[in-house]
Amino acid sequence: MIEMITGLDRTRRARLFEQMFADRKRVFIDWLGWDLPHRDGLEIDDYDDDEAIYLIVADKEGAHLGSVRLLKTERGHILSDLFPTLCEGPVPVGPRIREITRMCVSPSCPAEERLRVRQMLATALVRFAHATGLEAYTAVTGVDFMTRVAAVGWRCRPLGLPIDIAGSPTAALMIEIDDSTINEMRATGTLATAAAKPHLSVTEAAA
Repeated sequence: MIEMITGLDRTRRARLFEQMFADRKRVFIDWLGWDLPHRDGLEIDDYDDDEAIYLIVADKEGAHLGSVRLLKTERGHILSDLFPTLCEGPVPVGPRIREITRMCVSPSCPAEERLRVRQMLATALVRFAHATGLEAYTAVTGVDFMTRVAAVGWRCRPLGLPIDIAGSPTAALMIEIDDSTINEMRATGTLATAAAKPHLSVTEAAA
């Protein structure tokens, strides 16, 4: 299953948050070697606040399998605060744009399930955009990820030329979401089942 929760749910869903932060540490710090703050085996930063939104895939027991964090762009976020030089023009911001960050699949996720989890997250991102009136996502990512984004059926474009960051070519990109995106994903075979639709309430969708 996949659900949407916010930073306000951290106390109520403490176990799920701890598993997510632990998996983020294993993926981004232990595996990819990113220089990120961490403590007690958990990767948490200042953007993991009450306004952060998380789309999380969990197994039948409620254990974390994969997740992505979404940040509002009207306030400080990773692209505007840390990597504005990746954009040739102004950093795209506004209530209809969110930033995708910390997308990961748990290292504990069985190999045969990893593709399904990635597809569930990608599908949930599109359904979340439709449910909340978003028109685009931005992201800071390695240039190799851009090819994978296009293969999903998403329309994306670079916001500037890549820059070498810690030995890795890094770029900012914008992913445009509209009514045709679901059909494009269906055509590429990357659209997950209806189970990937995040549970949204009116209150949560406006958070």
